[in-house]
Amino acid sequence: MVSEKILKDIANILRRDSLISTTKAGSGHPTSCLSSAEIISALFFNEMSYDVRSPKNPDNDEFILSKGHAAPIIYSALYRAGCIKNDLTKLRKLNSPLEGHPVPRSLPWIKVGTGSLGQGLSAGAGMALAAKLQKRKYRTYVLLGDSEMAEGSVYEAMQFASFYNLNNLTAIIDVNRLGQRGETMVGHNLSVYKRRFESFGWNAEAIDGHNMREILSALRKVRKSNKPSVIIAKTFKGKGVSFLEDKEGWHGKALSEEELDKALKEIPNPGMLKIKIPKPKVMRLSDKKEAFREKEYGLGDLIATRDAYGDALASLAKSDSKVVAIDAEVSNSTKSAKVKVSSPSQFVEAYIAEQNMIGVATGLSAKGFKVFASSFAAFLSRAHDQIRMSALSSLDLTVAGSHAGVSIGEDGASQMGLEDIAMFRDLPDSKVFYPSDAVSCQKIVSECKNLKGIKYIRTTRGKTPLIYSKGESFKSGDFKILKQSNKDKAVILGAGITLHESLKAYESLKNKINTAVIDLYCIKPFNSKKFIEFVKKHGNNLLVVEDHYKAGGIGEMLSSALSGTGIKVKHLHIKGIPHSGKPEELLSKHKIDSKAIEKAVKEF
Repeated sequence: MVSEKILKDIANILRRDSLISTTKAGSGHPTSCLSSAEIISALFFNEMSYDVRSPKNPDNDEFILSKGHAAPIIYSALYRAGCIKNDLTKLRKLNSPLEGHPVPRSLPWIKVGTGSLGQGLSAGAGMALAAKLQKRKYRTYVLLGDSEMAEGSVYEAMQFASFYNLNNLTAIIDVNRLGQRGETMVGHNLSVYKRRFESFGWNAEAIDGHNMREILSALRKVRKSNKPSVIIAKTFKGKGVSFLEDKEGWHGKALSEEELDKALKEIPNPGMLKIKIPKPKVMRLSDKKEAFREKEYGLGDLIATRDAYGDALASLAKSDSKVVAIDAEVSNSTKSAKVKVSSPSQFVEAYIAEQNMIGVATGLSAKGFKVFASSFAAFLSRAHDQIRMSALSSLDLTVAGSHAGVSIGEDGASQMGLEDIAMFRDLPDSKVFYPSDAVSCQKIVSECKNLKGIKYIRTTRGKTPLIYSKGESFKSGDFKILKQSNKDKAVILGAGITLHESLKAYESLKNKINTAVIDLYCIKPFNSKKFIEFVKKHGNNLLVVEDHYKAGGIGEMLSSALSGTGIKVKHLHIKGIPHSGKPEELLSKHKIDSKAIEKAVKEF
């Protein structure tokens, strides 16, 4: 155990580093770093076990900086612990991995990107759950700011951690009283936070966050807890510098060179001692290995793609213990419940808390699990920020949205995902799939397991006939040509439910107008060169039909890709706010059914 005096000295070194690096950068959040210095010192140099040479050691204790704007003090801790050798004075520079808010792509010691507040505890819960699933001994620590305690996703994470008894998870709240523009909602009233966490079934310890003895004592206590724990630390923003401490108006402001000189004179400079960080005990785990087996379907069978999603996911889980399904209490509709039957330990019920579901999935993914998160497509929109941060964290995560489009029928507009394609297309390096039958869906689910980045699979509620045989492949970035001839006057493009309407239209038109039919099962990435060449050879007219709003959908994507090619494009899509009705009535009303397709082709 490192002495209290040495840990206090290290806290001051971290303070000095944070002030110097932010002044050199000309921007940053130094005062938010100063309030957490003792906490970070105690964690990184006494409490946590980790291999300083191996950030990916699966048995390392994990730390998440939920208050991501305090990044400079984490970089300082990693540097002083010997984990990194980067020049701290290059903070926020274009050629430096020390970004303004921490992200994994730049620094492997950062497991999840933070900066959008209120998400760290969910990711921490995912990491703690990962340890439980693999029976590993590491602990997860999450440092939250008191301002972000106003975010609802924090409370979603609190109830989740309590339900799953994540006693290997410790949250620490840096209660420094001041937010960006003034005092926080609760200020320094620690008892409010204590009552809230205790009401969610957590063990709660309230301490002086600048008293090293109290910090170390609290950390020892929570290690023995049989519940998830929170340490509520009363601190002062700008601690250690008289003209900054507990003063408003300093959030997100770097000191000038003159102010820095003045501040450094108030902070002791003891010199850094070499601290030996204890390595974790390495655990050897075996992964189950079975062949992935697709469910056999008969050509022409009526199978909903959501059913095929569940079948494929259940088979994947049997073949690989790292495959985990997580669902927002609609697993009997998304069909991820099939995993719960075949591999119950690999199914996680997140309940109706989509933001936390994606946050937990992010944490699981950061620990190497192949995560498939599912809910109704419409409800994923409330978790867009969590999905965005997962993408910025360069993590591998598959999201499935069922009940997409007006084709769901009578449930009405609130249940119809009509914005989801746009939402997932806008993410960096994302991949967007929309299978049309059970075979293509199974293949795509299997493909997504090994693809990098954020993947989205859009599934359909209603049953659709099989159109593909078992031997077909569905690679990312391609499309299928289902119908074509040398006399085609137009190309009809459908995806999901509209592909089947397109095939009906083809059958009705084939003795009058020759058309080609394309299944755009992969919306992103898109092979524009191959597609343009095909359309030009088959009439130079393109009809796009989709069960989605115009903005950000398939039609807009194709119009952009085909701009300047001379290809004439028509676009059938959902307009206005849909009403309840039978699926066939709604497809007709919104003019995306086979009759509307026929009419549009004739107009070419």
